[in-house]
Amino acid sequence: MDLADLSKKQNILKRLEKQGVREVLFTDCLKQKDENVQKVVPMALEIIQRNPRFHREESTNYRLMVIGVPNVGKSSLINSLRRTNLKKGRASRVGGEPGITKAVLTKIQVYERPIVFLLDTPGVLPPKIESVETGMKLALCGTILDHLVGEDIMADYLLYSLNRLEKFSYVEKYDLQEPSDNIQHVLKRIAVKLGKTQRVKAITGVGNITVTIPNYSAAAYHFIRAFRKGELGQVLLD
Repeated sequence: MDLADLSKKQNILKRLEKQGVREVLFTDCLKQKDENVQKVVPMALEIIQRNPRFHREESTNYRLMVIGVPNVGKSSLINSLRRTNLKKGRASRVGGEPGITKAVLTKIQVYERPIVFLLDTPGVLPPKIESVETGMKLALCGTILDHLVGEDIMADYLLYSLNRLEKFSYVEKYDLQEPSDNIQHVLKRIAVKLGKTQRVKAITGVGNITVTIPNYSAAAYHFIRAFRKGELGQVLLD
């Protein structure tokens, strides 16, 4: 929730309701104590108890699976539930890129009465992404490894999206005079502002010389990370 555009909350809820999803919680797992995190397990148990289940009386504990796209925060949710309900430390490794969880882990307890275990799982995506633009949006949100798409291409699409949505906070952040649709110009300004340069050899008519040029790759990496951290404002890629 800390990276969501909460002005779109009602639209999100209506869209999910059309898909038959009515039990929805907006959680912030970065908080030491989030009231909606506290509601997750009770809500899940209520949903389970509303539905007929075979041999339910034979088992006194519950095992639930956490499912979502890569890098959406599944492991962070499990760790937050343990911290909130059991006062325990993290049990699942987390990171800012997809693919941190590579296999279904052993069951992790997150609740005491009744005993509830969660299974952390690797992220899942549809086997076929419907369009190139959808793929770019997923990549910008960190659900696809950056190098599979190319950070230069992602940065170009990000700049296009920011300009299309009239989100111009990048202009002030990187000391630009005005919005620009030239990604090379923007990345050059980012590299200069951050001191991201590289030395390369240039062949001239009088021999080889070493010149210093902006590091466009490092600038693109920073630009994408700034977006993911919310430093470029709340942007809904819809």
